[in-house]
Amino acid sequence: MKEKLPIAIALEYDEKNAPSVTAKGTGDLAKRIIEIAKENDIYLQEDEGLIQVLAELELGDEIPEQLYKAIAEIIAFAYIIKGKFPKSHISKNET
Repeated sequence: MKEKLPIAIALEYDEKNAPSVTAKGTGDLAKRIIEIAKENDIYLQEDEGLIQVLAELELGDEIPEQLYKAIAEIIAFAYIIKGKFPKSHISKNET
């Protein structure tokens, strides 16, 4: 039985535009993307169905509207576990 190659997709979200693909790869490249994410304390999410859809996108592509809810939930969870809030949610008194 052939071992399945790992796949990794990195997204960037600037809080103004839809998240976009900043890195993607399979095999050793995927392992390196994951390694870099871990080194930089970047939240990792494993979702085979979602990764298959994201893998169809090209570097620089924004995620399609159909994925907004799924990606928004992941981003929100990542913010919560890091104790962060989007810049747009910080009041002027807190800055």
